[in-house]
Amino acid sequence: MNYQIELRHIRYFLAVAEELHFRKAAEKLFISQPGLSRQIKLFEEELGVVLFERHTRKVVLTKVGEYLKVEFSLQLKTLSHTLDNAKLLHDGKKGELNIGYVGSAMQEVIPNLLLRFEKNHPDILFNLKEIDNQKQIEDLLSFSSDIGFVRLERVPRALEIKSILKENFCLVLPKNHTINENNFKSLAQFKEESFILFDAKYSASYHEKVMQIFDDCGFAPLISHNTIHSSSIFKLVENNFGISIVPKSLAQKGGHQIKFIELDMISQKTTLSVIWNKKNTNPILNDVLALL
Repeated sequence: MNYQIELRHIRYFLAVAEELHFRKAAEKLFISQPGLSRQIKLFEEELGVVLFERHTRKVVLTKVGEYLKVEFSLQLKTLSHTLDNAKLLHDGKKGELNIGYVGSAMQEVIPNLLLRFEKNHPDILFNLKEIDNQKQIEDLLSFSSDIGFVRLERVPRALEIKSILKENFCLVLPKNHTINENNFKSLAQFKEESFILFDAKYSASYHEKVMQIFDDCGFAPLISHNTIHSSSIFKLVENNFGISIVPKSLAQKGGHQIKFIELDMISQKTTLSVIWNKKNTNPILNDVLALL
């Protein structure tokens, strides 16, 4: 079929689909409401479908409209990514890679990866963002991100996952705590202590694994605080708000009056994995995955 569709028609449609209000969408686009209504009507006629159900007080997307809203949004992001790469080429860069990561990945994995990668690819722009596991999944599905470093057991079918680091957990204590590596015997020694843990929203599977550690020790933890950032955990532990359990890679973080005890006698381990979208066409992604 030969559709005479212009990019502006898609932008007009998406604006109305987001606002579900022609006047608000017109204001957002800096065009008149009658003009926008006319363009949407012509767009529907060109496609031979109805995109909106128009009622006196509201506008509702049809099933076709809902489908095209998702598809056009993804395609516009892909087009935007292509144009961004073209601009980078013009500026002397060979491309860019958007990386999402949980904090522990920045201790060794990502710095080592970038150092090795940049030896042979010096003209790549890396955009790094520390975000939680769920947000990384959303960004990869919407092509806002190219690759993610997560602590998850499974991901949606549209994504690929590969484990790259399996490690022990560590107990985090204030520097002056009476328990140390010499007199530590079991986590049961801390059943009356308050714990500061990563929020279940950080990763449900990670949180469940930490809970299994307590189950095996025969007690439920007294949780005083939940957070998604290791720096917050360390600051709280340092100020005696409680103790914590974190992946071993975070034990390399300095700058706090805290100490770590590696829990190498328990069966639970935590895995750092890399995830990416199967449909991502960024050529740099394949080079990074090959290096990993």
